[in-house]
Amino acid sequence: MPRPSARTVIASTLSVGLLSASACTVTGLDKAIKGVPDAVSPAATATTPRTPVAAPTLTEAQARAALISEDDLGEPWVPTEGGATWRDAMLKASAESADCRRLLDALYAEELFGPDARTRASVGLDDEWDEAQLRYQVVAHRTEDIDRTLAWLGSLPDKCGEFTATARGGTMTVEVSEAEMPEVGDARQGLRVVLSAVSEYDEAPMLTLHVAAVRVGDDAITITNGGLGDVPADATATAVELGAQRLAEVRKRGRAHV
Repeated sequence: MPRPSARTVIASTLSVGLLSASACTVTGLDKAIKGVPDAVSPAATATTPRTPVAAPTLTEAQARAALISEDDLGEPWVPTEGGATWRDAMLKASAESADCRRLLDALYAEELFGPDARTRASVGLDDEWDEAQLRYQVVAHRTEDIDRTLAWLGSLPDKCGEFTATARGGTMTVEVSEAEMPEVGDARQGLRVVLSAVSEYDEAPMLTLHVAAVRVGDDAITITNGGLGDVPADATATAVELGAQRLAEVRKRGRAHV
């Protein structure tokens, strides 16, 4: 008899009150990250012109050429069929610490570099065997802002190594640790985030997320690979290596039209 899927497990668990939340597909990244630098004051903007937030460094076609695909990862990866149920049920949560709360908001909104960064191209892939879901983005932002975010991500294992988060239907324990990253790009940071529902039930859901961000020149890629079952680390590493290499190649061609 086939084993029950991870989606079946979380659906049955949520039905008894744990983390009660709608299992709706996410239709927009409309939740801004808390903790980003404050805007320039009106007095300052009146006297000093602001530098554009994120001047595009790649054309849309070039950014698309830097994406990975299901062919790069191989079986069992396929184009995504929509947002996973655990996104609203477990990532839409809050925490007392500003840094920990900002991390949860960033993961839920899929905006690791904040709402001011521009997503030039993105792709979603689903693992049909383990029901993991991978999100890959090519992002344009100021170099100093990318490096500032990478440094912040690197500080989180100390600031948010273990904390309590509250979702709409219950409490979770969250563990954040540094993840090993391939030596690619000009700067990089990886995290492993595990969210475990606090419950009396033996099959309370546990969500594992691999998070990676890499700067290549003045562009960046971000990767999140998560699921309620096994989350293949090799797929994350492959996405990081191929993605950084592909972005570097596009940049090396002098941003000629692809």
